[in-house]
Amino acid sequence: MRNHLLKPQGQFPAAGLIRRLAALLYDTFLSIALMMVVTLIYQQVILRAIYGGDALKTMAEAGGLDIDPILSTLLLFALFGFFAKFWTHNGQTLGMQVWGVRIQNADGSAIDLWQALLRFLLAIISWAPLGLGYWWMLWDKQKRTWHDIYSESQVVQLPKNIHKK
Repeated sequence: MRNHLLKPQGQFPAAGLIRRLAALLYDTFLSIALMMVVTLIYQQVILRAIYGGDALKTMAEAGGLDIDPILSTLLLFALFGFFAKFWTHNGQTLGMQVWGVRIQNADGSAIDLWQALLRFLLAIISWAPLGLGYWWMLWDKQKRTWHDIYSESQVVQLPKNIHKK
């Protein structure tokens, strides 16, 4: 099955590091808000329904909620869902829309779910060695990060006047 073509179509230059990091900063704030909502629902609705309010308060005071692998897994899935939905639908998260960058395949089509998963996981790994996976684009002739290379996708800068008709 062929992925849908993103609009606008055309040959666009690779997005620069500053623009990409600015979009990432916007998306970080959105991600924090998403994680807060997921945590609230999990701890105040689901756990409260299972354990009851008093037992949940006792668990919290004893530090029993400090390390919760179920919550960590839910947060990881929620974050992946957020990014995957935007990347596979229109190639842009909200932060990317503000900064005029888009993720796409070389032919201008949207990335698929497998590519989104690779990008998501490798973007996390790219931060581990002091952000080397991101800094890599400064030496790559095509301005690609590690997660661009391994997911076979590209981040392009869209023209500023795309919304004008």
